Amino acid sequence: MSRRTPVERATPHAGTGAGEADGLSAERDDALVAAVVKAVADTGAHAASVFLRSRDGRSIVLAATCGATPSLLGGWRLIPVSSPIPVAAAYRSGRTIQLADAGETMRRFPQLAVALPYPFGSASVPVRAGPERLGALAVVWAAPPGHPGLSRARLRHLRAIAHRLGAALADLRSRGGAFEYDATTVPIEVPAATTPSVRVGLFDWRLDTGAVVADDELSAIFGLTPGAFDGRADTLALRLHPGDRASLRAAAREAVANGRVLARRLRIRVADGYRTVELWGRVPEVPGDEARAHLVGCVLDASAGAAALTAVERLREGLFSLAPDGRVSYANRSLEQLLGVPVRELLGRRPWDVLPWLSDPGYEDWHRAAMVGQQPTTFLAHRPPDRWLAFSLHPDANGVTGTVLPAAPHPSPDPAEASHASPHAPPHAPADAPPEVPARLGAIYHVLQLSSALTEAVTTHQVCDVVSDQLLPAFGGQHLAIHVVDEGRLHLLFRSGHHDRFLHGLEGRPLDTALPGTETLSSGVPLFVESGRELDDRFPALSAEGIGAWAYLPLVASNRPVGTCVLGFDEVHHFTARDRGILTALSGLIAQALERARLYDEESTVARGLQNALLPHRLPHLPGIRTAGRYLPGTSGMDIGGDWYDVIPTGGGVALVVGDVEGHSVAAAGIMGQLRSAVRAFVTAGHSPDAVLAGTNRLLVDLDPGLLASCCYLWIEPGGARAHAVRAGHCPPLLRRPDGSAEVLELAGGPLLGVDGAGSYPQTRLDLVPGSVLALYTDGLVEERGSDIDLGIDELRAELAHAPAASLDELADHLLRKARRTAHRSDDIALLLTQVLPG
Repeated sequence: MSRRTPVERATPHAGTGAGEADGLSAERDDALVAAVVKAVADTGAHAASVFLRSRDGRSIVLAATCGATPSLLGGWRLIPVSSPIPVAAAYRSGRTIQLADAGETMRRFPQLAVALPYPFGSASVPVRAGPERLGALAVVWAAPPGHPGLSRARLRHLRAIAHRLGAALADLRSRGGAFEYDATTVPIEVPAATTPSVRVGLFDWRLDTGAVVADDELSAIFGLTPGAFDGRADTLALRLHPGDRASLRAAAREAVANGRVLARRLRIRVADGYRTVELWGRVPEVPGDEARAHLVGCVLDASAGAAALTAVERLREGLFSLAPDGRVSYANRSLEQLLGVPVRELLGRRPWDVLPWLSDPGYEDWHRAAMVGQQPTTFLAHRPPDRWLAFSLHPDANGVTGTVLPAAPHPSPDPAEASHASPHAPPHAPADAPPEVPARLGAIYHVLQLSSALTEAVTTHQVCDVVSDQLLPAFGGQHLAIHVVDEGRLHLLFRSGHHDRFLHGLEGRPLDTALPGTETLSSGVPLFVESGRELDDRFPALSAEGIGAWAYLPLVASNRPVGTCVLGFDEVHHFTARDRGILTALSGLIAQALERARLYDEESTVARGLQNALLPHRLPHLPGIRTAGRYLPGTSGMDIGGDWYDVIPTGGGVALVVGDVEGHSVAAAGIMGQLRSAVRAFVTAGHSPDAVLAGTNRLLVDLDPGLLASCCYLWIEPGGARAHAVRAGHCPPLLRRPDGSAEVLELAGGPLLGVDGAGSYPQTRLDLVPGSVLALYTDGLVEERGSDIDLGIDELRAELAHAPAASLDELADHLLRKARRTAHRSDDIALLLTQVLPG
């Protein structure tokens, strides 16, 4: 019964051809790319992102980025509309939100500042089509303290870009290009503009006459002024080393003979000597001798890149390059020696994924700090067993150049250098630094991400999945188990990992059992066991085989034991003071989320049981009448609503009812049950259709539940030739005739039930031809965001008319096929089909 607003969708409307849909999708992608690229160019920012509204309207989803990979955005690829994030606030309010620097970000959006504590500024503007908000566009720039932010002119440019994008998306939608965005959406990634390291000049060489058509880049490679080249091969030959001119002629003969030239090296004269280039070309594969007289191809000048490569390979310090997402794109031989790993194992992978001693989330955060803040960053890392290395990261929008140098075990900082150090640089290693990585600074961001993710988790299964996905990578664990308390005993709710040893037989154990998982819950104090030997000392009866370390976290909510979370490690593991503090804090978050989810599961189970009890389990078999009913719950929220249908025999005739109580809750289901019972009572008492709805309406007004309902009621006379219909604010029924035609039955209607106790409901008489099929339904089947409900009703009418079905059950399943495929359906659906059989 809810009204929805338009939304972009990734799949075309029914009726849009595949080729046309592909074309509209390509136009959408072009519009998104143009928006983020122009936003970066016009504002001077180093990154831009577009977020578009999800199909359920609850979130905005990352659709395209330029200069910032989605991995740099942490968990913010899908942002709830209510989030305290600038881009979500811009979408909600429809206003521009500019944060000039980190100080302003901290004052206005402290949660963002804590999660991304980097020196950057941002501006977010809504993407609109008229008054309708479709999403938001955001840009980010490096901003030292006191940065003034974007000028008014640049903000106007940014709003204009967002306005053009909104207009383009609205135009695509008007032509059938409706697009959906959700958690599965893969955003478009556009790299920032860069200076090419390789120059490529294109040519078309007529071998028989020596005429050459060349672009400006080829002229420049040969040292000729673009536009002044006379188009002769001899002119180009004069720019070559004398010894290579014969090679150029040989290349022409090779092309005629073989059809192509591959990597022929030529030396071009420059002011201080010669520069080597490569000639690549081929003869077009077109019939005829004239075609074979052409050589088309390019001249490749990679000399600058080759020279730079040679220079960096001479360096004694390690040097590497990271793509924006942190993957290694280049590493020199010195880095291989310093890190102790072959370059081939680094290329294409993130250093913290390859090197165990860089796997702490804090090291990944140095990269994020450099890319988001666009400021040089330095840090120390400990390479076991006894070596410290100093890393320096130098970013731009296209990635990071890094250097690595050996560091003294306990250096003393220069105060002058310290005053210019990165605000995120870690302290120097103390003299007694243990042989492990520094404190897990990055884990705090996993805490924030876990907190955010837990707010979205609804069921116990979702909570457990979130805890596993966030906790294991944050602390390097390999195993996780969650036990919950039920009737004074622990029961395994969730586990992840390949070993059973870390469970220690907690299943079914009373809370007073002397086991680590029960003792920590009884005391309320976490237990950290760093090695098997320590476990043997504390609990000699337990086996430590296969597991190196454990963390037992008591889950206590409102001073009541909820369960125990067990984190296991394959190897011996040292828990730092920071680790222990963060895990202790997390245990409280997990307990609260788990308790909330268990209550939800219990309420949902009761609600589903209530609704199953209220809906008819099977429809009656009636002479001359066939019926089929279907109910689909919404896929979000409580999975329970107030939709119902019923078939009621009445002394030879039959009453058909479909209704919809607003809302999705136990209360809605309860009201639905009362209304269904009321309709049955009035029908059984022999009331006419108009009196049935009038009496049901008075009952709902007297109950005053704060909820309204719609209803459509038809009574078919004995014999099935005639029916009488009434409607209370409900969708009109559909009628398919035996000839295959279908129509919308425009019935006179009264107000919604529960609005006015004196409301009246006029009757409409219908003549039914044997073989006709009546369809009664609720609006969840026909109402869709961005479309008029009348269009949905007409689409259902057309589907009813043309659906091939050997039985009513097959027809009902066919009409619900599209709804079943919809992953996020916010409204429930009731459908009742009735066929009048020939006499």
